[in-house]
Amino acid sequence: MHLRREKYIPKGGPDGGDGGRGGHIILRGNKQFWTLIHLKYQKHIRAEAGGAGSGALRHGANGADVFLDVPLGTVIKRADTGETLFEITHDGEEKRLARGGRGGMGNAFFKTSTNQTPRFAQPGEPGEEGWFVFELKLLADVGLVGFPNAGKSTLLSVVSAAKPQIADYAFTTLEPHLGIVTCRDNHSFVMADIPGIIEGAHEGHGLGLRFLRHIERNAMLLFLIPADSKDIVAEYKILLNELKHFNPDLLDKQRLLVISKSDMLDRELEKELKNQLPEGVPAIFISSVSGKNIVRLKDLLWKMLAEEQ
Repeated sequence: MHLRREKYIPKGGPDGGDGGRGGHIILRGNKQFWTLIHLKYQKHIRAEAGGAGSGALRHGANGADVFLDVPLGTVIKRADTGETLFEITHDGEEKRLARGGRGGMGNAFFKTSTNQTPRFAQPGEPGEEGWFVFELKLLADVGLVGFPNAGKSTLLSVVSAAKPQIADYAFTTLEPHLGIVTCRDNHSFVMADIPGIIEGAHEGHGLGLRFLRHIERNAMLLFLIPADSKDIVAEYKILLNELKHFNPDLLDKQRLLVISKSDMLDRELEKELKNQLPEGVPAIFISSVSGKNIVRLKDLLWKMLAEEQ
């Protein structure tokens, strides 16, 4: 609220300017980001408040917006209700997470023919605030599905430049890894090493629900089972059952069964195992150590992905 006062104008009338709006908090998709680690320790994020209006009809400046870059595949939910608000799926896509408060009107705005000297102004509105959960679902073309220590990380390290941790014990992989796989004619696709699933994962056993959600975003699923498994068909059915209980839509995705560590097999044993494999799913025997059928596997994956598109 301000009244114009100058040397020879003792009663110049109202000239209070409007206040500026508060800054918005805006999420922006950035394909250069692969994780949310840069936001892990930013518990509170505040945008700038709008500037106050002043005399001579000077309006306050709008508060600066805060832009948060997030990887593609980020889903935003309300922390209190679990309601999904939106998800970021495209590079450069912007979504407003919290709106800045609207600036109030100065007393000059309220001047009328019957009230030529309003001595009040409108206060600004508070901005939106709340607690939100950011959940990242990896966007990949091929998702590696298998029990712990099945050779998923080794395969990813062989077919791409990714360097996941590899060791001879269960749950070596504690977070998903992405690798760019290059095949013939300069084609490439993204492969994700999803941490091992165990029986009961859909109920939270093992690493459970923490990583099953990443499989939802894969165009196709590569089931990896080692050749020294006691029962390949039983393992495949357990993996399929876990995915079915977590999200039945996952069964609609293309599947490829890969038998790893097949350098331990001779031709007769491999032929015998082929006859025992589950029907209705293409299968291939590979070895990440010897390189057996690795090129053929990449070509097959690219062919299946091209058919999907």
